[in-house]
Amino acid sequence: MNSKAIAYLRSLAHTLNPVVRIGNKGLTESVLKEIDLNLQAHELIKIKVQNDDKSVRGSMLTQICETLEATAVHHIGYQIIIYRALHQPKIILSK
Repeated sequence: MNSKAIAYLRSLAHTLNPVVRIGNKGLTESVLKEIDLNLQAHELIKIKVQNDDKSVRGSMLTQICETLEATAVHHIGYQIIIYRALHQPKIILSK
């Protein structure tokens, strides 16, 4: 995915509210399942991670993207934004 597509997705995600919150127990199987369900419904989602360590949040983002075959759009503070295209995409990205 090119930088223009990432910038476009970041602009779309600006108005989104977090649909999943990762708490003290971290990235559990049920949290991954909830993220997967939300990606199937919305394509682009915002997740709030309640962990003070930036490296832990970054590794969670990497694990989510690898496990669910998603693309990391942005990671700022306690929020991460991920994207996964549907078979019939709702969001049209320029090529």
